[in-house]
Amino acid sequence: MEVKLFQRTQRDLADSINQVIDKYWEDSISEHEMVVMIKKLHVNNEKKLIKDGRYTTVIRQQCGKRRLEVVTNVLQSSEHYSI
Repeated sequence: MEVKLFQRTQRDLADSINQVIDKYWEDSISEHEMVVMIKKLHVNNEKKLIKDGRYTTVIRQQCGKRRLEVVTNVLQSSEHYSI
């Protein structure tokens, strides 16, 4: 699965996150691939994803609670997978 690493807008970033997590939930990609892609998106678009320690409003609205729980768990489990 190909995802642009550098997103232009917060909406584009949210769309990419949604695609990655949905593909994982559909068993189209492995857990490892999902984790690596989410971490790469975070590293390259950190200011579009998180401001003042919280997900941005656009990200929260576009991704929803369940997907953001996955993103939070991925970002907190940094020791398990390397980029």
